[in-house]
Amino acid sequence: MHTKTDSEVTSLAASSPPRSPPRRPLYYVQSPSRDSHDGEKTVTTASFHSTPLASPHHSSSSAAPHHHHRSKDLNKPWKQIDVIDESFLEAEDRTHNNALPRRCYFLAFVLGFLFLFTIFSLILWGASRPMKPKIFIKSIKFDEVRVQAGADASGVATDMITLNSTLKFTYSNTGTFFGVHVSATPLDLSYSEIVIASGDMKEFHQSRRSQRLVSVAVTGNKIPLYGSGESLSSTTGVPAVPVQLKLNFVLRSRAYVLGKLVKPKYYKRIQCSITLNPQKINALISLKNSCTYD
Repeated sequence: MHTKTDSEVTSLAASSPPRSPPRRPLYYVQSPSRDSHDGEKTVTTASFHSTPLASPHHSSSSAAPHHHHRSKDLNKPWKQIDVIDESFLEAEDRTHNNALPRRCYFLAFVLGFLFLFTIFSLILWGASRPMKPKIFIKSIKFDEVRVQAGADASGVATDMITLNSTLKFTYSNTGTFFGVHVSATPLDLSYSEIVIASGDMKEFHQSRRSQRLVSVAVTGNKIPLYGSGESLSSTTGVPAVPVQLKLNFVLRSRAYVLGKLVKPKYYKRIQCSITLNPQKINALISLKNSCTYD
């Protein structure tokens, strides 16, 4: 064999190009997939310095599809899919949970309002029951009493009476929370079952815890007596003897506690026995102990 001399070796070393440093292997890390049960990480290392002589052909062919499958897994947005699924389920659950409670809340609100309103109304109604108005008939004054002969509308001759009087009474509203509207039936003054005078009381409103004096004119003009006025007739036209009369009427009180929904009512039937004394015309006649209140 031909032996190279030192000069040849030196020239070959100088003429040969410098060797490049060895390339380092590259690595990539695959994120865990959803199908991994133990949460293990799979690390695949590929060396770009493998040669066909160092790596068999079948190994390269089998590893290539596996590497391609893993690359697709890397590009798959699995986290985004999970977020979309969870948000969809949450929206569906929220829609399902909110549809029924809205009806339940509305029904509960209506029932609760009706219950509280009923309790409140019953409390006010119960509180207003003991606070009945107080009525006291004070006096009556006969301004004019005249009996004269005449005829009724059909022409039948009979004695006829004309009477003018004024009745006074006090009305007290004992309610502490509400006022009342007061009205009355006609005040009828009768003699022997014949109404000889009548009066209409004007309606009024009485505020809470207050009192008023009420005056009502009770009058009758040429009322036929049909033979029952023998004790009333006289030559002077004025009864010569005392005559018993009766006064009847009903006093109605109504309170509007909650508009027209709660309106307690109070009725008082009043009957008074009155003695018409010819000596007391134009004088006050006390009725302190002459009336009953039912």
